[in-house]
Amino acid sequence: MSDKIYDIIFRVAEVLELPVVILTLLALAAALVEVGAFITELVKRRNRTFSALAKAGAGARRAVDDDRTDEASALLQTVAWSSPVGKAFTILVDAVQKPGADTRIAKELADFDFGRQARLGRTRLLVRLGPALGLMGTLIPLAPALDGLARGDVDALTENLRLAFSITVLGILIGVLALALSLFRERLYGQDFSDLEYVAAILTDDGSAAASIPATVSVPPSVPATTPPATTVLPPLAPPVAPPRADEDLPRTEPTR
Repeated sequence: MSDKIYDIIFRVAEVLELPVVILTLLALAAALVEVGAFITELVKRRNRTFSALAKAGAGARRAVDDDRTDEASALLQTVAWSSPVGKAFTILVDAVQKPGADTRIAKELADFDFGRQARLGRTRLLVRLGPALGLMGTLIPLAPALDGLARGDVDALTENLRLAFSITVLGILIGVLALALSLFRERLYGQDFSDLEYVAAILTDDGSAAASIPATVSVPPSVPATTPPATTVLPPLAPPVAPPRADEDLPRTEPTR
């Protein structure tokens, strides 16, 4: 009876060998995709500065006070370093104009944090899944490898040991990549959450924070200088000359005697 049970266990382990190999390759592909997405996130955040965030937040507060919500959303989109942050900025601007703004904003911040944890959950799953698959991929081929050793089949022993060690290396690599991504992303997403809290505070305070930040002045495009029209200088007018009197111009004639 026990021999049959052991035989069933061995058969199950043999059946799991191919699925474990496939899952390991899929996990490695997922880890590489996450690495590419992380590089994209870093590129988008390369110009992140607090001064730009402060000016955008102050400008958005002034626009909200003037009932220009579209302009406020556009200003905040310039400092949205990811699409979730951009969506959250839009929701914050819309919530400020409605009753119960503090409650709505608190709910949006909580939802953003929940989404952040969900995005981190992908790499956190790979941190545990990679080594687990590597361990299973190591132990499953050992049974046929030992069987080949007992039968003197060196080829079977070599093939199974190569597979076992290869899956082990891949599993460890997946775990290392996922752990590094989780640590760096946790810091990035924490900074995003801090930016949202800062903008929410500016939009909901008494306006003192926005007043303390200088407004960004938009400089109009330069207009080419035009040469002023030349003024014609007229010569001074000569004083008018009085016409000669009749008694001075006509020659005098002597009377005839």
